[in-house]
Amino acid sequence: MLQQSTLDFLKALKKHNDREWFDKNRTKYESAKADHAVFTEALIKELSKINPALGTLAVKDCVFRIYRDVRFSKNKAPYKTNFGCYFVEGGKKSEKAGFYIQLEPGNSFIAGGCWMPQAPLLKAIRQEIDYNLKDFEGILKEKKFKSLFGGLSDMKLKTTPKGYNAENPGIEHLRQTSFIVQTALADKDFTSKTIVKKSGEIYKAIYPFLKFLNTALS
Repeated sequence: MLQQSTLDFLKALKKHNDREWFDKNRTKYESAKADHAVFTEALIKELSKINPALGTLAVKDCVFRIYRDVRFSKNKAPYKTNFGCYFVEGGKKSEKAGFYIQLEPGNSFIAGGCWMPQAPLLKAIRQEIDYNLKDFEGILKEKKFKSLFGGLSDMKLKTTPKGYNAENPGIEHLRQTSFIVQTALADKDFTSKTIVKKSGEIYKAIYPFLKFLNTALS
């Protein structure tokens, strides 16, 4: 579980997203960061019960910096208003499909899959779906998976991808440009003693989906 003070820091940061305020409250940031690191470490242990390959990860392999890259953004706010951690074999820079948890008061969620894969990887995923459509749709229709996530995020081409025709039985999946599913979390979930176990249960439900994608990407 996380401390309420960690959520309170993020709420305050959203109201005062500037360097002067951040510097004055750096001690609170360091405390929140350490709290989130403990949470991340507990998640690594929990998720590795399902996927032992995650057991070799360190906290630094999973967490993201709070500093925003504003060079090419119209939004010049210097800090993210969330703590995010990504669990994937090889660490957060891996191109494999993984499991993401974002803590942002009022906008927290768990997501998983492959976000905007590069063309060769996207091609490989589409090919795997085309070859094993029944297996893929079976994963999407699994009761627990469907109740948690509904379906894939609506990020897809309006046209038919190159190499496929509109009559392909899996065409709606093949039009996807990202293969992501997501479920919302409440702020109170993170301060509950059950959050690590709950996250593990969600990971267990999404694991076959991740395995399918990573089979294509391997």
